[in-house]
Amino acid sequence: MRKREKILEVAAHLFSSKGFRNTNISEIAENTGVAEGTIFYHFTSKEELFLAILREFRNSITSDFSQYEKSWHFRSGLDRTEHLVSFYLSYSASMEERFLFLHRHDAYELSEVNPLFRKELEAIYTCFVDVFDSAILEGQKDGSISDDFHPRKVAMILFALVDSVARLNTYRLYDAASLFNELLMSCKRILSKGT
Repeated sequence: MRKREKILEVAAHLFSSKGFRNTNISEIAENTGVAEGTIFYHFTSKEELFLAILREFRNSITSDFSQYEKSWHFRSGLDRTEHLVSFYLSYSASMEERFLFLHRHDAYELSEVNPLFRKELEAIYTCFVDVFDSAILEGQKDGSISDDFHPRKVAMILFALVDSVARLNTYRLYDAASLFNELLMSCKRILSKGT
C-alpha cells in the first residue's frame, strides 16, 4: 500500500473512532509509521486530509452502487428499489467505519464554515439519492410504482428512512437486520399505488 493510501486509511479510522477535533496529525503519523512531514507532503492540512477521505468515499460509493446495479437484472423499478434498500443496509454494515466517519457530526460542522466540505457532503448524499430516484422513475414508467408523487422528493424520503436504520446499526443502538422486513414493507407502502 502506498503511503498516501495508508495515511488515508489510518486517518479515516482515527477520525471515525475519535472524531476530527480529537485526532491530531502526530497521532495519524505515529499510527501510519511516517513522519508528520510526510503527511504534510501529501495533504496541506488536517482539513484537506479529511476532505480527501470524503472524496475517496464518494468515489467508492459511485463505483460500488454502479457495479451492484450492473450485476443484477431487476424485474421492475419497484424490485430495483427494494434491492437498493437491501444493498444500502448491507453496504453500510460492510463499510461500518466509513459510515461512522460520515455520520459523525464533524463533517457537518466543517461544512457550515467551508464550502468545499459542504460540496463534498452534498455530492455524497446526491449519489445515494440518485440511485433511489432513478429506480423510482423506472418504476413510475413501468407501472410498478405510483406516479402520484415527485420521484426526487420521495427518493430523499426513502434515503432518509433507510439511512436512519443504518445509523442505528452503525452506532450499535439497534440491529438493522431485525428491522429489514418492516423497513421494506414501509418503503413499498410509500411507493405503492392507491395510498
